[in-house]
Amino acid sequence: MNKKIPPALKHGAYATTALLPGENRAAFHKMHRDVVRELLPTGPLQQDTVATVARLLWRKQNLITIRNADLARMHYAEIRSAKVPESFPVLRMLAVDPAKHEAAVRAAEDEARQELGDAYELVQIGATATFEALEKDLAIEERLDGLIDKCLKRLLFLKGLKSLSTGSPSAPQGQIPGPARTD
Repeated sequence: MNKKIPPALKHGAYATTALLPGENRAAFHKMHRDVVRELLPTGPLQQDTVATVARLLWRKQNLITIRNADLARMHYAEIRSAKVPESFPVLRMLAVDPAKHEAAVRAAEDEARQELGDAYELVQIGATATFEALEKDLAIEERLDGLIDKCLKRLLFLKGLKSLSTGSPSAPQGQIPGPARTD
C-alpha cells in the first residue's frame, strides 16, 4: 500500500502537548506571542518555561481536538470493518485473496479520507492524539521539569556558597584589630 504520510507523522514530531493536525498554527503562535509579552522571559530557561506554559495553555483550550480524534478513529473503525470484514479476528484465519483484501483496504481508506476530511490526519497519527498519550506526555514533562528544578536548586545553592566565600569581609584584610589598650 502506498500511503502518503507527512514526515512529521513518520518521525513522531506530533506530541499531544503541542500542535496536532487540524489545529490552527497561526492562532497557536499568536497565543504564544501573547504569553511571551505577558511574562517577558529573559534567557533560555525562562523562554523554555514560557514555551511550556504556552503549549499547556493551548492544549487546555483545545482538548476538543483529542475528543475529535477519538470520534474520527471510531468512525474509521466502522468504515474499515464494513469494507474489510476480515479485520475481525475470526475471519482473519480464513484464506483471503490478498488482492481483494488490498482493494478493500484501499476502498476503506478512500471512504474514510472523504468522510473525515481533515480529521483523517488525526486517525493517521494513531495513539498520539489520545488522552492516554496526553497523560504520558505530561508525566514525562513533569519528570523533566522536576529534574531541571533540582539542578537549578543545586546551582543556586552552589552560587550562594561561592558568594559567601568570596563576598567582601566585614573587617579589612590583614591584621585583626584587638581591644584598645588603656595604660
